[in-house]
Amino acid sequence: MYKAVAALAALPGLLAPAAQAQSVYPAKPVRLVVGQAPGGATDVVARLVAPKLGEHLGQSVVVENRTGAAGSIGAAFVAKSAPDGYNLLVVSSSYAINPSLYTDLPFDPVKDLVPVSLLAEAPFLLVVHPSLPAKSVKELVSFARARPGALDFASGGTGSSGHLAGELFQYLAGIRMVHVPYKGAGPALVDVMAGQVHLTFGSVLSSLGHVRNGRLRALGVTSAKRSSGAPDLPTIAEAGVTGYQRTTWYGLLAPGGTAAPVLTRLAGDMKKAVEAPEVRNRILADGAEPEGGTPEQFRAHLASEMKRAEEIIRRAGVKR
Repeated sequence: MYKAVAALAALPGLLAPAAQAQSVYPAKPVRLVVGQAPGGATDVVARLVAPKLGEHLGQSVVVENRTGAAGSIGAAFVAKSAPDGYNLLVVSSSYAINPSLYTDLPFDPVKDLVPVSLLAEAPFLLVVHPSLPAKSVKELVSFARARPGALDFASGGTGSSGHLAGELFQYLAGIRMVHVPYKGAGPALVDVMAGQVHLTFGSVLSSLGHVRNGRLRALGVTSAKRSSGAPDLPTIAEAGVTGYQRTTWYGLLAPGGTAAPVLTRLAGDMKKAVEAPEVRNRILADGAEPEGGTPEQFRAHLASEMKRAEEIIRRAGVKR
C-alpha cells in the first residue's frame, strides 16, 4: 500500500502530454462518470457542478452512472478510456480506501487514473437514535465504556468511509462497539432512524435534514472545524475525543496519460464551477465545503488519504 502512495507522489512524470491529445480542448461533450447510484452524495455533487463546468468549457457536460463493485466498474471504464479529457471520473473518499481492501481491482488506482481537482469536502455527523440517552459525545463515550459491546453502529458497508469513521472513533475514545454493515449508507441511515441500530456516522449531505426534523440526534461533526451547515454542533475532537478527524470528500480524476494542459484546463474550470455562487451556496447549505484546486494539490491530498485509510484498516483488522 505504501508503495502505491509513493508512486502517487511521483506521478508528475506520468502527466506528460499524450500523443493523441488534441490541440484544441474541448471539441466535443465531456462525460462525468459516477460509480455510485443516482441520488447518492457523489452523484449529487457531480450533477451540481456539471452545468457550470460545461459553461466554462464551452461544451455540454453529461453525468453517467456506471454502478457496481464498490465503484470499480465506473472507475475501470474511465481508466481504460482514451486519455483525451472526454471521459472523467467523479469519486468520493472511498476511492482512497479501496486499494487497502481489494487486491483484485480491475485497474491501478495510482497509474491508470490521475488527479484533476478536489471538488468538495464534508464532515460526517455522529448521529444517534433519539431514544439513546446520550445527549453529547462525552455522554456517549461514558455510556459505551460502561457497556462494552452494547452499542452498535451502522455503516454503508465493510470498509466504507462511514465504517472507518466509526473504527477511528472507537480507537481514540477507547470504547468497543459492534459494527453493522449495510449495502449502502442510505439503508444504514434508515435503520438508525427506525431504532434498529443505535448510531451511525452519516454524511452531512444525507443526514442533516433528518436531524433538523427530529428523526435523528446529532452529537458532533467529524471534521477539524465546525461545519457551516451545522455551526452549533461541536467537532468530536473539541467534544473530548482528542485527535479525531475524518471527512468524506469528492474529487475529479482523469485517465492516466491525459495531457497536462488538459488537466490544468479542467482543474481551472472546475474551480470556477464550484466557486459559482449558486453552486457554492448549495454546497454550503448542505453542510459541505466547496474546494477546487490544482492536480498537484489533489494528488498530495489523495496520497495522504490513502495512507490514513491503510493505517485505520490495518489497526482495526478490517477485511472484505
